[in-house]
Amino acid sequence: MRIMKMTCPVCLADATIRKTNRKHPQLSDVYCQCTNLECGHTFVMNVSFSHTISPSALAGDGRVRELLNALGQDERKQVLELLREEEIKS
Repeated sequence: MRIMKMTCPVCLADATIRKTNRKHPQLSDVYCQCTNLECGHTFVMNVSFSHTISPSALAGDGRVRELLNALGQDERKQVLELLREEEIKS
């Protein structure tokens, strides 16, 4: 697992994350403290979702596959019958 590395904007030393305040699933305030004892700067950085590089396997077909795999054999047959009925209606 990778850990996010923060840098002090004053002295450019490493900073430690002390607290994270999630404002939204894609936006957080990250409270940091500089590790340079002579600096001691404490600050807040905003971390937000920017864009997707590789889509999640749980989106679209991957999500449907995951849900179907969680069903028992009889439940899968019922789902297949429902899908066939909907296809006939269309």
